Amino acid sequence: MVPSVSAPSATAAAPRRRFLPGAAVLVVAVFALALVVSQFVGGGYGATLVVRTAVFALAAVSLSFLIGQAGLVSFGHAAPLGIGAYAVLIAGEYGVSDAFIVLPLAFAASALFSIATGAIALRTRGVYFIMITLAFAQMVFYVAASLSAFGGDDGMAIARRATVLGAKLLKTDTNLAVLAISALGLALFLFERLAASRFGLMLRAGRANEAKLMALGLDPYRHRLIALALAGGAAGLAGALLATQVEYVSPATMGWHISGELIVMVVLGGVGRLGGAVIGAVAVTALNEALGSFTEHWQLGLGLVIVVVALLRGTDLKALLSGMRGGSQ
Repeated sequence: MVPSVSAPSATAAAPRRRFLPGAAVLVVAVFALALVVSQFVGGGYGATLVVRTAVFALAAVSLSFLIGQAGLVSFGHAAPLGIGAYAVLIAGEYGVSDAFIVLPLAFAASALFSIATGAIALRTRGVYFIMITLAFAQMVFYVAASLSAFGGDDGMAIARRATVLGAKLLKTDTNLAVLAISALGLALFLFERLAASRFGLMLRAGRANEAKLMALGLDPYRHRLIALALAGGAAGLAGALLATQVEYVSPATMGWHISGELIVMVVLGGVGRLGGAVIGAVAVTALNEALGSFTEHWQLGLGLVIVVVALLRGTDLKALLSGMRGGSQ
């Protein structure tokens, strides 16, 4: 009788989440509409902007899953994104450019990196987890900067844009936008599905009260490691799409400021709201475009927006700070 009484209390603060596939459908529909409009407004740059927004939205959604479900605040999420970009660059240098190869390769490389570093980082909690993820990201940054064969600190142009079974279907940003939007919609659908499953329930239970969960003989370590791998893989896929669009890769792709911008996207959209991360990505990209043409210090405007959000929606920052403290122990 004891397990039947104690078990519900471990997940009392982590109720099962409803699966809402409509969020992914809505996001895809809005981005598709934006892509159609871009064909008539803004010339070719409109499609480029849609690609960039969808790519960063994909990375932000994966980070939002980590923070909102597992309480893992990573300040090194740009590392798997950059690894995905370098996977495309390095594969291209060896004559491999087919999207059916380079995109899964980017996902796998970033997921493996997340598993390797996560196995160590998950032994820490709160601020220490944040610091160790940042440290790993900086290590990868300097490793990339030392790769003289691939441009070193200056980076390097990709040999040629990814193809699809030999066909140059991704030659235009319009076609690439279709792929990026599809990847974003699929990722949002899958992460929402995971959040509503027993897997997501286990992550939230560990975030709410890990000590009680461990007392019941349930260790969330494996679930957290899988979550890191999936989020890292999704970020790597975003990096691969970004590299394909820009056709250039440099260590700046995995700079700490990119990780910071991803955190901002998650906070702006609402911590724990996967669809909100997309809104945050749209907001940050829009601010970059609107203010970037006037000043290179466009982040000042972004800082003001963050202050307003902090005043209006303090609960989201409390959720973020809870992850920084390591949640309830």
